[in-house]
Amino acid sequence: MAAYGLYTHIQSNRRRSVVLLIGLFLLVYALVYAGALAAEGLSTNAPLDRLMRAANYDFLKAAPFATIGALIWIAIAYKFHQSMIDAMTGGHEVTRAEQPRLYNLLENLCISRGIPMPKLKVMDDEALNAFATGLNEKQYSISVTQGLLDSLNDQEVEAVLGHELTHIRNGDVRMLVIAVVIAGVISFFGEMVFRLFFQGSFYWGGGRSRSSDDRRGGGAGGIAVVIALVIVVVAWVLSIVIRFALSRTREYLADAGSVELTKNPDAMISALRKIEGHSELPTANSAVMEMCIDNPREEFANLFATHPSVEARVEALVRNAGGHDPGPLALPEDGDSDGGRLTDSSGNATDGPWGDAPASPPQSGSRSGPWGDTPGTDGPAQTPPAGPWGPHSDVPQSGPPAAPGQSQSSDTQDASGKPFLPGLPPLGGRWGRK
Repeated sequence: MAAYGLYTHIQSNRRRSVVLLIGLFLLVYALVYAGALAAEGLSTNAPLDRLMRAANYDFLKAAPFATIGALIWIAIAYKFHQSMIDAMTGGHEVTRAEQPRLYNLLENLCISRGIPMPKLKVMDDEALNAFATGLNEKQYSISVTQGLLDSLNDQEVEAVLGHELTHIRNGDVRMLVIAVVIAGVISFFGEMVFRLFFQGSFYWGGGRSRSSDDRRGGGAGGIAVVIALVIVVVAWVLSIVIRFALSRTREYLADAGSVELTKNPDAMISALRKIEGHSELPTANSAVMEMCIDNPREEFANLFATHPSVEARVEALVRNAGGHDPGPLALPEDGDSDGGRLTDSSGNATDGPWGDAPASPPQSGSRSGPWGDTPGTDGPAQTPPAGPWGPHSDVPQSGPPAAPGQSQSSDTQDASGKPFLPGLPPLGGRWGRK
């Protein structure tokens, strides 16, 4: 089914993610088979078809143990993944009393959509980044760096929180955590196969002599080992590709979801522009960086980048959400108390994406309305503003002047109280001429 709107894109992405996760889990069994084939190739120099049959038999015996081991791995990650991430990044949970600004912004977003509020955590890091983690409502949490809070204004922080909250609403966080856990299982089994190969070649390869039966039968132990290594490499590469496929498109959807929550595409754009180039978390590994709002780590000319570039994301927001791109933004200097105001690429402060704030407030003692200074104030005297059909002072007054004790006629009535149009004689009767 083709996706043509935000919510259909989200549903399509969920279905594709489930398929990718199933494929990722199947790679674990591919590695188990590769290990069985490598073990047979290192222990017996038999024909390839015989080695393949023996590897199939070993795989069927080892598959249940591999499944149990993978499930135990996932259970451990389910219980302790957040504490492990916090230990790595230095995040700690905060309350409303400790971070009232941050807490109120997130609480308002959750109330507006009826979403259970996740936990809030702050990382003592100067980088500008944030990420969401968790596998269920009791575990969901949003972590932001102190540098992000210091450099972004309220609207931009709200946009970042909306981005991470959208990841939770769309189920992205759960998918990414599971993907990272399964990828860890793949790395574990892949390392076991490599250890088996190198240690087996040391213990068995050097002292083993081929029998005449093996030579006549066309021993293919080396070929079996090479096939096993190819399976390991392909499985490892596919696990990386699947993880990237899970995270890349989700960033566009999370940006769009943030705009839907905040109704402010410009705040999302300016937040991305400030985060750009300042998002590296030195203590975080690649798995944590994949969950961040921006991952600056790129390898092989952006081929294995987990996030689309900031330029591509800003372009999508401008094209689809009607946002305005102010271009690259410089962060406020140390000690600047501008409270996170925007600065352009030259370092000049701006009031927003469309231009500078007024140079100075109006002088005290004068009040300006939409047409100029108000008469009777300390400012210069001004002619009364014109009405919709011209200046009031030019309206011809018709009829005799008001008698003593009678109120002066208004600009739209003559002395007799009959309505008239400016520049025309008064109407007769109630609404017509006599």
